[in-house]
Amino acid sequence: MTKEIAFIISIAIIVLLLVIFIVSFIINRKMPKPEGCSDIEINDNNCGACNNLDCRLKRKIKIEELKKELDKEEE
Repeated sequence: MTKEIAFIISIAIIVLLLVIFIVSFIINRKMPKPEGCSDIEINDNNCGACNNLDCRLKRKIKIEELKKELDKEEE
């Protein structure tokens, strides 16, 4: 097998993997949430066991807490 054929095959594999990723991402976004998952309330008690500080849900909870504190200080 020549280098050119190996290069073309490797590019084709990369393109195929990229297409699979994009298609699976689109399909995942279009799928509806499972029953019982749409009404889950996110609060500090539910996220208390998690130590992930980069979690967007934790950040949302902290922002809401800070807004409440600011509202209390303004009164």
